[in-house]
Amino acid sequence: MSPEPRMTPPLLRPSVRFTFSHPAHAIALGFGTGLSPVAPGTAGTLWAWLAWLVLQLWLPADALGWVIAAALVVGWWACTRTADHLGQLDPGNIVWDEVVAFWIVLWLVMPAGFWAQVVAFGLFRFFDAVKPGPVGWADRLFKPRVGQAPGWRQGFGILFDDLVAALCTLFVIALWRALF
Repeated sequence: MSPEPRMTPPLLRPSVRFTFSHPAHAIALGFGTGLSPVAPGTAGTLWAWLAWLVLQLWLPADALGWVIAAALVVGWWACTRTADHLGQLDPGNIVWDEVVAFWIVLWLVMPAGFWAQVVAFGLFRFFDAVKPGPVGWADRLFKPRVGQAPGWRQGFGILFDDLVAALCTLFVIALWRALF
């Protein structure tokens, strides 16, 4: 006799109420930026950029590195819980993956002028949205098999492809700096 399939909640569309009903939701949904009806990942990345500019006013680079490390661990938990509560494996409204990945990019390219930051933003959004090569591979790596319940592995997968997008962004910036 085969085990009964796991009953998942109906697919939910996050709202402001849902966002602030649980700390994991608030974090994963970028404190509401993931609710953007158009390009929530871009909205989350813009919020990450603004938050970074504020954070760097008060924290030295080594402390910012610790903030990023904590944001990765807390984000893994928050993304996993929120995806499960939404009944989806990788909801587009979850933007914490963009936030922490773009923070890594900014941490490693700063100090940089405004236009260099714009280029970093554009490159990161390109790699995250289009998912060429290694980013597409990373996106597929942690997808569950049919009938498999979402769990910590898929929660990490939500973050992983954005971390690879950040790595690709940094590679292109480093290559540009080396050549020019």
